[in-house]
Amino acid sequence: MKYYIIAGEASGDLHGSNLMKAIRDADPDADFRFWGGDLMKAAGGKLVRHIDTTSFMGFWEVLKNIGKIYRALRLCRKDLVMFSPDALILIDYPGFNLRIARYAKKHGIRVFYYISPKVWAWNSSRVRVIKKYVDHMLTIFPFETEFFRQYGYEVDYVGNPVADAIEYRRCKDESAETFRARTGVGDKPLIAVLPGSRIQEISGCLPVMLSVAGRFSGYRFVIAGAPSVSPDIYHRVTGGKFTVLFNETYALLQHSSAAMVVSGTATLEAGLLGIPFVVCYRGSFVSYQIARMFIRVRYISLVNLILEKEVVRELLQDRLNRRNLAEEMNRILSDHGYRENMLSEMDRLKLLVGGAGASKRAAGKIAGYLGIVK
Repeated sequence: MKYYIIAGEASGDLHGSNLMKAIRDADPDADFRFWGGDLMKAAGGKLVRHIDTTSFMGFWEVLKNIGKIYRALRLCRKDLVMFSPDALILIDYPGFNLRIARYAKKHGIRVFYYISPKVWAWNSSRVRVIKKYVDHMLTIFPFETEFFRQYGYEVDYVGNPVADAIEYRRCKDESAETFRARTGVGDKPLIAVLPGSRIQEISGCLPVMLSVAGRFSGYRFVIAGAPSVSPDIYHRVTGGKFTVLFNETYALLQHSSAAMVVSGTATLEAGLLGIPFVVCYRGSFVSYQIARMFIRVRYISLVNLILEKEVVRELLQDRLNRRNLAEEMNRILSDHGYRENMLSEMDRLKLLVGGAGASKRAAGKIAGYLGIVK
C-alpha cells in the first residue's frame, strides 16, 4: 500500500523512521512518500521536504515564518493528492498536520495520527478538529486514553516510541574506554549537553549551558549535535571550543555523569536511560508570555509530567542563568542523596512508560485498520 507520512521536526523524524521499518515488516510492499529528515530517508521512500526547512518553535517564530509555512502547506496539499495514498500518517507537529488532516479527509484519504498533539496541555479545542478529521489516533501516553474519552473519542494507546528509539540505537555493549577512544572525548568524566534540534533553541540555550563549564574543570562538556543542524551553527555559537558529536546522543548520555537537556523529547530519553539531568529552556519573550497564558500543565519536562512531580529541576527563561545552572549541576554531581532519589524516580518512570514495542504496535494497528494480512 501507499503511505504518505508527515513529520516536521527531529523527534518526528526519529519515530517516523522506526514506524516505517515496522510498517514494512507488516506490509513488505509499502510505498512511502514523506516529509521528514535523514533517518526517515534512510528507511526508504521518497523525501518531499526536509525537516530543516519546516521546524519552527514558538508563537513568535511561527509568525516570523508564516509565509514559508503557508507555501509548504500548499505544496503538501498538492503533493498529497497527486500521490493519492491509502493512508496519511501524521506525526505530532499539530499546527501543520491538523490542517493537512482536514484537507485529506475532504479528499477521501484515510487519516492516522501517531503521537497526539498535546491537547491535554493547551488548546483543547483541537479535540473537536481531531474527532472530525482524524480516523484513528495512536497515542503514546497512558493518561491520554482517559483524556480523549472525556470528549467521546476513543484512541489506541500503543506505548511510547522513545523506548523503541533507545532499543534500536543505544550503545548496548560498547565500553566507556572504547567510546572515549572512538570519539576522542578524553579521559575526564563527561557532562552531556543536549541543546535541542532547532536553531533558536541552540542560540538561546547553548551559550548559557556552556557558561558553567569553567566551574566544573574536572569534567568535559560534550555537545550532542542534531543531525539536521549544520556543524557551522555549533562552531559559531561555541567558537569551536567544545566537542560536538553527531548521531551519538544515546551513547554520550550512557557514558556521562550528568546532563543538561533542553526541554522536549530528549528529557524523556535521558530519564529512560537513567541519567541525572537538569532541564533548560529559553525562548523569545513574546512566545513565552503567550505560552504562559494558555499552557495548563505544571511542568514542561515529560519526566516530571509522567511522574506528576518535579523530579528534575526546570530552569526556564530568566531562571536559566549561570548561577542557577551551576548550583543545580553541583547538586546533581555532589549530593549523593539528591542524585540517588532522582535515579530511583527514573526507575519508576521506566515502569510507567513500559518497554520497547510502540512502533510495532502502531504499525499493527494501522495494518489492521487497512485490512492488511501479512
